[in-house]
Amino acid sequence: MRDLDVICLGEALIDFVALQSGVSLTEAESFQKAAGGAPANVAVGIARLGARSAFIGKVGDEPFGRFIQHTLEHDGVDTSGMVFSPEYRTGLAFVSLTETGERDFVFFRNPSADMTFAPEELREGLLSRAYVFHYGSITLIDEPARSTTLRAAELARDAGALLSYDPNLRLGLWPSAEDARRGMREGMAHAQVVKVSEDELEFITGIAETERAALELLNDGAELVAVTAGGRGCRFFTANAQGELSGFPVAAIDTTGAGDGFVAGMLTGLLPAWRQGRRPGEMTAGELEPLFRFANAVGALTTTRHGAIPALPTVSQVDSFLAREG
Repeated sequence: MRDLDVICLGEALIDFVALQSGVSLTEAESFQKAAGGAPANVAVGIARLGARSAFIGKVGDEPFGRFIQHTLEHDGVDTSGMVFSPEYRTGLAFVSLTETGERDFVFFRNPSADMTFAPEELREGLLSRAYVFHYGSITLIDEPARSTTLRAAELARDAGALLSYDPNLRLGLWPSAEDARRGMREGMAHAQVVKVSEDELEFITGIAETERAALELLNDGAELVAVTAGGRGCRFFTANAQGELSGFPVAAIDTTGAGDGFVAGMLTGLLPAWRQGRRPGEMTAGELEPLFRFANAVGALTTTRHGAIPALPTVSQVDSFLAREG
């Protein structure tokens, strides 16, 4: 029985976001605490858009880990797959923002609880309950989390789920650029849907031209590649269709979580067709364009407040925004 729409697996951490824009972490005087981690952000984004989501991951059995759990549950996210470590702490990230809302990260996670997530701690039965399984590359960096992530992806795909992957490059967390490139490609090999930024796409493929790079990922097995370009919008590619959607002009305060909001909007839009047995690669450009316009709107609205989870919009907020935009 599929009683969940999307399961997200990966890291959950605490973001401390500098409240002063355009300053370094050294200069920042105050920070806002927020639950974060890309897969956790997506799980909340999905729930706020009216779908049923769950999060699987490992955090510390301490106040920060419990804060993440309570934050997710407050939005209706199923946390039964979370593991709480008495030995390792929840990861922390300090984030400073430029005047345009772009980010600079410093991570404290050596090791953090998410890195120690072992295959035997995975609630495998949960993976057969969802239509979509979403994951990223951060838990592919270190063992045993790498093996756990790949095992979960394999089980979800065997159970008939649509697999969605966001490489979410954080180069400083990998041993080397080559390790990052190889590890991100390994994770991508399991997914039918891949969301990448322009910079990530060029890093992964070594190809600067977006269309040619996206076609390489399609040739490697992806059915749908979504390429985000910040405020400029996004492009999408399948074997039979492609398109480009402009972004929405908003007063960006903090871009943290914008890509995760985009993923939440994209997956929410793909769900109806997948439930009816239609694969992403079978959808027409006419079907995909409104889906990605919606995803762009979710991402844009996420930039208008501090933090990722606090800023993720509800479906009514997105609908109202799109109605105003015409």
